[in-house]
Amino acid sequence: MPLIDLANPSRFLALVGKMLPWLVAATLVALAAGLWQALFVAPDDYQQGATVKIMFVHVPSAWLAMAIWALMSIAALGTLAWRHPLADVAAKAAAPLGAGFTFLCLLTGSLWGRPMWGTYWVWDARLTSVLVMFLMYLGLIALWRTVEDPSRAGRAAAILTLVGAINLPIIKFSVDWWNTLHQPASVVRVGGPAIHPSILVPLLTMALALTLLFATLHLAAMRNEILRRRVRTMQMLAAQGASA
Repeated sequence: MPLIDLANPSRFLALVGKMLPWLVAATLVALAAGLWQALFVAPDDYQQGATVKIMFVHVPSAWLAMAIWALMSIAALGTLAWRHPLADVAAKAAAPLGAGFTFLCLLTGSLWGRPMWGTYWVWDARLTSVLVMFLMYLGLIALWRTVEDPSRAGRAAAILTLVGAINLPIIKFSVDWWNTLHQPASVVRVGGPAIHPSILVPLLTMALALTLLFATLHLAAMRNEILRRRVRTMQMLAAQGASA
């Protein structure tokens, strides 16, 4: 099926109906493999002990929080520049999931930071910029709920999303630009990962599992949003017919 055909909501719904069972199965397998590796294969750290294993949820959640905003930014361009019929649906469905992964990132980071830093929270550049992204996710969700017309809400949310995308490089390079408690990049870096395979493999497996989880929930949420809009359209047509 050509990608352009997915602009048709009916064809998109048919494809989602076929993909979701396979995605659910792949997500469960990847989660089981990732959790098993994280809990029973990855060694404890000689300084941090077992608390280092919080990393296997914290780091993938942070990656996904940023990746989802980047995905929403692409969808925002689709809304503003190309008027793609599914762009704002994709953005609206992704926002609560992005907020959830960002909250999970902040929560696990606080739990991990308490035994390492002696406090649950510090106002360093990375933590503050991630908190700003979380608040912007909440702002997008509130905007979608406040504006009743989906097309108007989609355009307003697209503009806010593109403005918020400025925060992504700040989060990414905050450890290089400022003095923070976070360590520099150790996975995606020049010269290759600086993490031992016994840690890197479970980390990447958990990242794959959470990415599959997001894909599953996102497609299901998009399907629900399309159906919700169809019901709204039918209700409006019925109301117009009753008043005519």
